[in-house]
Amino acid sequence: MVPKGWKRVPIKDVCESIIDCVNKTAPVVDYETPFKMIRTTNVRNGRVNTEDVRYVTEDTYLQWVRRGKPQVGDIIFTREAPVGEAGVLQDAEGIFLGQRTMMYRADTCLSDNYFLFYSLSSPFCQKQIEDFSNGGTVAHMRVPDCGEILINLPPFLEQKKIAQILSTWDKAISVTEKLLTNSQQQKKALMQQLLTGKKRLLDESGVRFNGKWEKKLLSDVADVYQPKTISQSMMSDSGYPVYGANGVIGFYQEFNHETEQIAVTCRGSTCGIVNWTQAKSWITGNAMVINTDNYSYVSKKFLFYTLNGSDLKYLISGSGQPQITGNIKTHIINLPCIEEQQKIATVLSAADAEIYTLEKKLACLRDEKKALMQQLLTGKRRVKVDEAVAE
Repeated sequence: MVPKGWKRVPIKDVCESIIDCVNKTAPVVDYETPFKMIRTTNVRNGRVNTEDVRYVTEDTYLQWVRRGKPQVGDIIFTREAPVGEAGVLQDAEGIFLGQRTMMYRADTCLSDNYFLFYSLSSPFCQKQIEDFSNGGTVAHMRVPDCGEILINLPPFLEQKKIAQILSTWDKAISVTEKLLTNSQQQKKALMQQLLTGKKRLLDESGVRFNGKWEKKLLSDVADVYQPKTISQSMMSDSGYPVYGANGVIGFYQEFNHETEQIAVTCRGSTCGIVNWTQAKSWITGNAMVINTDNYSYVSKKFLFYTLNGSDLKYLISGSGQPQITGNIKTHIINLPCIEEQQKIATVLSAADAEIYTLEKKLACLRDEKKALMQQLLTGKRRVKVDEAVAE
């Protein structure tokens, strides 16, 4: 059932045109031209990336746009690899459709292009797309089926209002994503400068640290060992966290480490990943513990960041089952005095805290948008259009 004043229609009924790609691969060139091919990989998370593209000659471009040239505002849709991704085209200059992509152009008398885009991303439409795609070895949609996707369509002004509301959330998400990316890049740069001694911080007296760093074996600055492993059947849904090869893998009624620890994954595909564990946790034998509790001249956080910034792949052995063994004890660490270690750890911890805050904000915005889409695109929650409220 659709709300009063809404109707359920195939998307083809509210589009000016639906254009499929030329169903063969365009011959590309290895130099930049004004003519860009949009592939399925360019359509992700509601966006069309027109930067990371492949280029063709003008002759190829003209052949591939003979069915129609993409325009700003067109919806680009992927029929395969993967199926069901959509985004609104912001830059159409020299753009053409690569294989397994197609585009919807809204009939502006009947539908708002952004409303159609959000509808295609909704659970209601994504379920239809999934149903249309079943039956083959590789999930894909037939071109005729792409026009049969049903849309819950409110009056035109209500469509625009819904699209404006969801666009506001998208802008907030985009801004937060950029802030997060910047914070991550700044932390990476800080690690490269601080953990190599290229940038020195100030001590408590405001004087820049200038002491020489020492090269130490990992076994000189920490106790390195593999703890006892417990079976999956011994774990439960509550208790103390259990750390294995993939971070937290369950919970157990006991803990084997009272303090926070550095745990380096030493088996499997995640071999070499460095984790920071919670206090009072059980670390299994799938991780190597780097424990500095008995080393007063070492900051555990500093060592964690140092190992995180190191490439530990050279320590991995075993072709079938990758593993890191006791040879990790011979890994070389560059160690400043304890006061400088602590200062560095404080700066990097502050950067981590900023990243964590932005990640939480981003997750919250995405959840809010998802809830709004569920309410607005089904008519469960109506929007105010001018002075009238749809009921």
